[in-house]
Amino acid sequence: MRLADALAQRPVVLDGGLANQLEAAGHDLSDDLWSARLLADEPAAIEGAHRAYYEAGAEVAITASYQATYEGYARHGIDAGRTRELLRLGVALARRAGSTAGREVWVAASAGPYGAMLADGSEYRGRYGLSVDELERFHRPRLETLAEAGPDVLALETVPDADEARALLRAVRGLGVPAWLSYSVVGTRTRAGQPLDEAFALAADADEVIAVGVNCCDPRDAETAVGLAARVTGKPVVVYPNSGEEWDAAARGWRGPARFSAGQVAGWREAGARLIGGCCRVGPAAIAEVADELAAGGSASRNTRL
Repeated sequence: MRLADALAQRPVVLDGGLANQLEAAGHDLSDDLWSARLLADEPAAIEGAHRAYYEAGAEVAITASYQATYEGYARHGIDAGRTRELLRLGVALARRAGSTAGREVWVAASAGPYGAMLADGSEYRGRYGLSVDELERFHRPRLETLAEAGPDVLALETVPDADEARALLRAVRGLGVPAWLSYSVVGTRTRAGQPLDEAFALAADADEVIAVGVNCCDPRDAETAVGLAARVTGKPVVVYPNSGEEWDAAARGWRGPARFSAGQVAGWREAGARLIGGCCRVGPAAIAEVADELAAGGSASRNTRL
């Protein structure tokens, strides 16, 4: 079944944060390639992380290509040919991890924002000083490669800026693979400060886009954003906030309380969410609770765990 068809029937469970699962397994993600480095160095670790989420009840795995770009890999001496292989490998690893799930699962090929490649925090600010045309030229080659790998959907995720969303929506045209568009937000504005209703509206008439929403935001901002996305676009909504903790760059550690709770899922679902999971610092245990919450609510069939 196509993912879009599944969303018309029931909510679907997304996975959680890939990096925290890899770090919990003892892997060092301190360089600027983040989890994308392991596609080259330890692909079995990536597959294992995906499998942990499938075992927890996730139905969609988001690939390790968030920070995998031609430009970023080139800075580490990896040429374009090898980069193509690694981008395709990310899809293959997620597909292989789900092959024994015992139920239908899907693969979302991650395409992070331009700022993720810079690895300087600008992915949470936007406003890079590039035109929409320049951003489209950056995103298109990677999206073409990911589409060729045969994912079920392209995850245009953690987008901080409506201008970058415009570029991404242009870049996915004609690729033959559906996409979701997911912003990183604060309150009812993008991280770059644009009104969220205007940002969501960009995708309302985009035939390639099967869901619109938010990710890597504070869980407290999620419900309002979900309802707004549903009203503005009329499309299914995707929501996968982070734990609510804050990253302290100076101390290189997380601070503040975790606020992600499966108890929030019912509100997100009622507001229009159809793809529901977690982002940074939301692990398999929390995703298992999300899956159980959706099943108990009668909106999703209870998953068969491995």
